[in-house]
Amino acid sequence: MTQPTLIRRERAARPLLLDLFCCAGGAGTGYVRAGFDVVGVDIAPRPSYPFAFHQADALEFLADLIATGEIERFALVHSSPPCQDKCALTVGTNRSRGWGGDHVDLVAPTRVLLEASGVPYVIEQPNGRAEIRKDLTLCGEQFSLGVLRHRNFELGRWTVTRPAHPKHRGRVRGWRHGQFHDGPYVAAYGNGGGKPTVPELQAAMGIDWTDVREELTEAIPPAYSQWIGAAFLAQTRTGVAA
Repeated sequence: MTQPTLIRRERAARPLLLDLFCCAGGAGTGYVRAGFDVVGVDIAPRPSYPFAFHQADALEFLADLIATGEIERFALVHSSPPCQDKCALTVGTNRSRGWGGDHVDLVAPTRVLLEASGVPYVIEQPNGRAEIRKDLTLCGEQFSLGVLRHRNFELGRWTVTRPAHPKHRGRVRGWRHGQFHDGPYVAAYGNGGGKPTVPELQAAMGIDWTDVREELTEAIPPAYSQWIGAAFLAQTRTGVAA
């Protein structure tokens, strides 16, 4: 495993953010646009990740940062731990039809370490039964995107006022239970059922640096984390955040 002590030690010109379970960098890109420098960690190789990257077990990496005191260099930690077992698709259609397999839920152990870190943090999860506080919910319609992609965020050691959730303009395009529905949004998950092409996904999500479908369907739109990052930095600069 790449050791945390190998993170560049030069004083960062901008606040430093740790992007755990970073995938291809959807969240990381938004935070960079908000004003952070970002270090990503993922257990899988992510050659498309556009910022400093460490291939490692995210929780082991975080534990090492805490043990060595290196975690204090970070202003904020964003985490998107796997929780497919409790996402809406798994607990709904897939489970009712006997599809899918066993999935890991790393939300609870992630929270334990984030609390021990002493650093403000974000835990991101899709709609479903993931056991997080829904301190913030964001939707693609809030940012005029071509996806709905509702995501919930638990905020640790800081808070933010929830923005209004606008009315959706229509349905998500694709097949549902044998019937095709048209609409202004594409389905950013899976492969079949009238799912969008990779270029359509890229345009809808605002992601142009990866063309790997799996990475696109797992990512959050950068607009979400840009909004979160900007809100956090605004509080930090005014001394509001803990």
